[in-house]
Amino acid sequence: MRESTRFTPDRGLTTRMVSTMFLIGLLYVVFVGVLIVLLRGAWPIILVLAGGVFVAQFWFSDRIAAFGMGAREVTPREAPELHGAVDRLCALADMPKPRVAIADSDVPNAFATGRNRKNALVCATTGLLRRLEPEELEGVLAHELSHVAHRDVAVMTIASFLGVLAGLITRVGLWGGLRRVGGRDSNTALLMVVIPLVSAVVYVIGFLLTRMLSRYRELSADRAAALLTGRPSALASALTKVTGEMARIPTRDLRQAEPFNAFWFAPAFSKETLSSLLSSHPTLEQRLDQLGRISVRLGQA
Repeated sequence: MRESTRFTPDRGLTTRMVSTMFLIGLLYVVFVGVLIVLLRGAWPIILVLAGGVFVAQFWFSDRIAAFGMGAREVTPREAPELHGAVDRLCALADMPKPRVAIADSDVPNAFATGRNRKNALVCATTGLLRRLEPEELEGVLAHELSHVAHRDVAVMTIASFLGVLAGLITRVGLWGGLRRVGGRDSNTALLMVVIPLVSAVVYVIGFLLTRMLSRYRELSADRAAALLTGRPSALASALTKVTGEMARIPTRDLRQAEPFNAFWFAPAFSKETLSSLLSSHPTLEQRLDQLGRISVRLGQA
């Protein structure tokens, strides 16, 4: 399988993504090391369970996400326009064609999932297909195919797993390791306070770093899609339209989509409060500003 595509890399964003991943990894290496020292008797259980959870999440999280979002794989006969757009973009990017799916939802959105290009799936909702013009749809699909080409789903799966690891290790430590402290009640009480506290701090820091990584990933995908299609204005139009249409979707439907915000092209809810720290996506203004600069560079209006 080809390891490269024609999606333009963004060295600045890539450097920030790599740096963030390094900090996340370093954080958890130190965290695990500290807990192994504190809970000497429990470290084999910690490592076995952590490894098992990682393998399960890495191999099955994409299927779980696709199932949760109601993705149904479709054939070229069932969705000729969608398949045609994906075919053109894959030929333009010189990359293998992923599986194509549609989710029966009025929430206008799209997502890509799969741990690698061979197992990738790109999905658009019926709400998105009804609302976008062909050029706008191709911009959104190019954004999602960029995630596939750059293995963003695998990167985010690994990064988010590390957040789960903090809670898992704490539970294992309190359940198994503290029982081996042996009769020293003062030590047991101290560990029962220190370990959950350290775990909570690590989880919060890891969560914020993961959200930062996700925002870098979205900006990188926007840029790659705009340069591949040569129509950043079409992607900007799709972003504006999708974000505006979200306000017309019933809150109940948005709440159902919200748990999968990290996968979506645009988040189901995009409240501005603390968005710079907690959001999985950059603000609409940031994304449009980047696309505007690309338009100027390409000589577009």
